[in-house]
Amino acid sequence: MAIGDSNDTELPLLSNGFLLKLTAFIGVLAVLTAAVTVAGKYYGDKLAMDGHTVSREMFHILVGQDVLALPANMIRFENQRHTGQAESVSVYLSWPELDGYTPQADQRFSDPNGSQDLIFVEFSQSVMSRDMSGRLEPIYSRLFRGEPEQRAAGLILHHLDPKSGFGNEVILTGMTSTGGLYVVRCLLPQAPAQATTADCQRDIHVGRDLTMLYRFSSRLLPQWEALDARLNAFAGEHIQN
Repeated sequence: MAIGDSNDTELPLLSNGFLLKLTAFIGVLAVLTAAVTVAGKYYGDKLAMDGHTVSREMFHILVGQDVLALPANMIRFENQRHTGQAESVSVYLSWPELDGYTPQADQRFSDPNGSQDLIFVEFSQSVMSRDMSGRLEPIYSRLFRGEPEQRAAGLILHHLDPKSGFGNEVILTGMTSTGGLYVVRCLLPQAPAQATTADCQRDIHVGRDLTMLYRFSSRLLPQWEALDARLNAFAGEHIQN
């Protein structure tokens, strides 16, 4: 047809059907975007918590013959936060508060380099008749080599036989103000700044038949007596037999 012919018809660039499909696609895309945003926030917050919880829901956990009553924010691993029977329970606590995870203490719980004020505790059924203090004379003392060394806060350091299987660990002993024997095993750093979050460990018997193993930074050794007394009291408060 010639230009300007009255019968010339202009066709739309986009058909109605195509527009409907495009609109539907945009709608679906908007819904997916919203879903991704919500999911991203949820999982982002979950990852940021790194398994921690602020919940103080109380769980009653039977370990051997003992019942532990612990709030969720003190229980270290998510799969252990339930009421019922368990072989062991892992707990982490801020020091000196002896509280579980809180947003205010997030750095202590989440930053491995800033956690010298964090205590790791594990409750399990006792498998040995003697705790660490009770093993001093029959076991550890026979492995001592060299002269003992006087350390701060009334502790005495004992080196172990290199063939004993304890590697570079040492034993530190002390007497409490009430006359009790204190024994702890440590892998001491060459410099205090190199201390880890759990380079010392001690176990004691608590409850009817529980071993409470607790690990802490060697930077806290000057507070050994207060630490031991407070954790004994903590066990007494949370074992409900």
